[in-house]
Amino acid sequence: MINRSLVRALVTSAALAGAGALLGSCNGDDISLANNAKANQPVPPKLIADMTAKDMDLQSPILVRLFKQEAELEIWKQDRSGRFALLKTYPICRWSGDLGPKVREGDRQAPEGFYAISPAQMNPQSAYYLSFNTGYPNAFDKALGRTGSQLMVHGDCSSRGCYAMTDEQIAEIYSLGRESFFGGQKSFQLQAYPFKMTPMNMAKHRNNPNMPFWKMIKEGNDHFEVTKQEPKVDFCEKKYVFDAAKPPNATRDLVFDASAKCPAYVIPDEVADAVREKQATDLAETARLIAKGTPVARANTGIDGGMHRVFAARVPEASTGLSEPGDGSSLSLMARAPGTVPSHVNPPKAPSDNLLMGTPEPPKLAAAPAPTPAAAPTRVANAAPPAQNDGFFSNLARKVGIGGAADATASTPPSKPKVEAKQTAPRPEAAAPKTTAPKHDSKQAAARPPLRSSVSDTPASAKDNQVAGSAPIVPPNSFDSRFGAVK
Repeated sequence: MINRSLVRALVTSAALAGAGALLGSCNGDDISLANNAKANQPVPPKLIADMTAKDMDLQSPILVRLFKQEAELEIWKQDRSGRFALLKTYPICRWSGDLGPKVREGDRQAPEGFYAISPAQMNPQSAYYLSFNTGYPNAFDKALGRTGSQLMVHGDCSSRGCYAMTDEQIAEIYSLGRESFFGGQKSFQLQAYPFKMTPMNMAKHRNNPNMPFWKMIKEGNDHFEVTKQEPKVDFCEKKYVFDAAKPPNATRDLVFDASAKCPAYVIPDEVADAVREKQATDLAETARLIAKGTPVARANTGIDGGMHRVFAARVPEASTGLSEPGDGSSLSLMARAPGTVPSHVNPPKAPSDNLLMGTPEPPKLAAAPAPTPAAAPTRVANAAPPAQNDGFFSNLARKVGIGGAADATASTPPSKPKVEAKQTAPRPEAAAPKTTAPKHDSKQAAARPPLRSSVSDTPASAKDNQVAGSAPIVPPNSFDSRFGAVK
């Protein structure tokens, strides 16, 4: 077996040899990964020390979770026991849209659901410093006729349907993804949620028209939380299916199609039982909170997304918008914003106070955003994937096991399966999309942002076609295009 050092050498040598391993960029340059300083920033020593303390390897697999309402991005990493553990939580500088999934191009919604991020979706030449493509729309989204493109996690703290971090944050997150690919991970899973799927949040948002969809993706959240393994994601009958396996004595592999009838499948007993127990406990607590009189979440009309309060506190007259702190979040105690907030940041509007669901009340006026410097043009990243290019190094990489299509399946094999004839899920009503904001023309970045050091955290004080199952669809990438996604 070829060791990791040799694998890394092969990757770098292929880029330097120019064997077609050219990376797409927002400004038209073709620069190899080996020569891109932003994409090659090392993982900070403090984060490596945290990995050591948590019994993790630098190049072990990662998993990303996003929460809009809490404005948090979590990086989970596999430890030496094979289970995922939380490595670090990053405050999100800016996200746009409302709570709920993205439905169509131009609705400014940041996507929700499960997606797989392959090396080809990593873009070292983004106009937003660094970025990776979420993979929206996946097969589930496509089965519902949802449209959209260029949905990214990137830097620059500016969002039009994306999840935006500071440049320093995205450099650190990018480095963690890069190392996991060097370690052999074919793709890492991105789980995007409207909020943390707690009984309290489910009670507060009980009247939201997106609740049937949220209950469906909560099942994937529950699979992850009880197993601490990346859930295997499939889709059929326009719904998500998690950790499906072949029934006993089955002779054929399962074939899933997002728009077709679900095949007969099973879920391992230990997983199904643990998920069922968690769901029963959560439902009972949700019902208790509703009976207790937990108020329905506010309906904040005219608010575009949110911003973590650690950033909003650093922007004059800024609001957190739709974001609110999670229970006991240690991020609220951060002494300073983790990274540079650009002067052109456009914070969300201030939500109306005490505005409950269905209560008409005009929203408060938003504070005027900081003026954008005249020399900084609007930057919109491209999301078109690079063309497949198979060469000598592509074939060599496949032989050592680091090429091929993205694979979002879980590593834990099923044991003592329990047959389920066919899971049924409620079909939610399609949420009415928000009014589309004027779409800006795409422009190339006038100049590349300067290289910034890694961040150091200093804690201190549509009705019938709405729901169904899904596994992320990730286009196959060759060795030559591992890090070549254009964004």
